[in-house]
Amino acid sequence: MANSRADNVIVFDMDSTLIQIECIDEIAALTGAGAQVAAITERAMRGELDFEQSLRERVACLKGVSVNEFEKIFNPLPLTAGAELLISTLQQAGWRTVLVSGGFEWFAERVAAALKLDEYYANVLVTQAMTLTGDVGEPVVDANYKAMQVSRLKQQAAHVVAVGDGANDIAMLEAADLGVAFCAKPALRRVADICIEQPDLSLLLPELKKLGLIS
Repeated sequence: MANSRADNVIVFDMDSTLIQIECIDEIAALTGAGAQVAAITERAMRGELDFEQSLRERVACLKGVSVNEFEKIFNPLPLTAGAELLISTLQQAGWRTVLVSGGFEWFAERVAAALKLDEYYANVLVTQAMTLTGDVGEPVVDANYKAMQVSRLKQQAAHVVAVGDGANDIAMLEAADLGVAFCAKPALRRVADICIEQPDLSLLLPELKKLGLIS
């Protein structure tokens, strides 16, 4: 779809937004590192680590995991209820659809293909011989990176909507024309324009109709 100022754009987080799971937790559960990863996540939630620090520490716990194990997590694809209906409806109305995730590219690529998204951005898990090295590629997709992508898209579009669930999405929602908190943490709900409390993304459609963004 051609870029023009006539386009509307919707930008999604992935984990616990477009899909029902947190991929890093699922990978850790496969390897027995679940408790270790959960402890690092808890430290991040208490503000002891920023997103990049916590991401690097958690990914280090996954060293030695085979990429082939990821198929167990994504079979079947754990799409959130209403995701396909929301996205197909917006695409038919001429919207561009974008995924920007602090999760991982292997998973983002498959979600983007399944939903026919226009663009996707996510963190790269460094591998050697199809095995995780415990490192994350550059650049790290963090809150600032997400907001930067939204700001870039605003230069190309008439209206940008951003949808996320966690504190790492605050800057992205604030940068958008319309910020949507989906089954979200309190910190994100506080900055959102719309809060969807039920785990069904299609509930965003009537909200967009009320605002005249779709017919």
